[in-house]
Amino acid sequence: MFDQVDIDKICDCLKAAEKDYDTDHYRLKLINKEERRMLVLELYPAARLGSQTGAMVVVYTSGGHLQLHHCTGYVCSDELGEVTFIGEQSGRLSGLVVEREAACSLYANVTRDLVSGDLTQLGVEVMLSGVALSLAEDILKQGPGDKK
Repeated sequence: MFDQVDIDKICDCLKAAEKDYDTDHYRLKLINKEERRMLVLELYPAARLGSQTGAMVVVYTSGGHLQLHHCTGYVCSDELGEVTFIGEQSGRLSGLVVEREAACSLYANVTRDLVSGDLTQLGVEVMLSGVALSLAEDILKQGPGDKK
């Protein structure tokens, strides 16, 4: 996960102001001058995560630091101007959504059936995570390694 083709797709979708490779990870910088925001996105193809190795996504903003360990896939949406990174384990999903406008959202430990269920039956506070992660529904149907 996260080879040069992936990085180029992600960079194009987010219209990154800067792209760099530093030893073991890619670093993209997103700038939103109008709203005075900057976001740094780091993509690690093979990070040491305890006793295992896996893909990791890290986001730095002026007000936060987010990490998604064991990223299993991503979806680029040029139309929405965002990339959704997904991690799945034991029927639970975590999603880190990075927006072209240098903003991000994290949805963690979401039940997988929430994404494919009837979102209109959920409360507004829960519906948002289902809608955000529903973009990844197609990659969730694929096998591990095919989730790009």
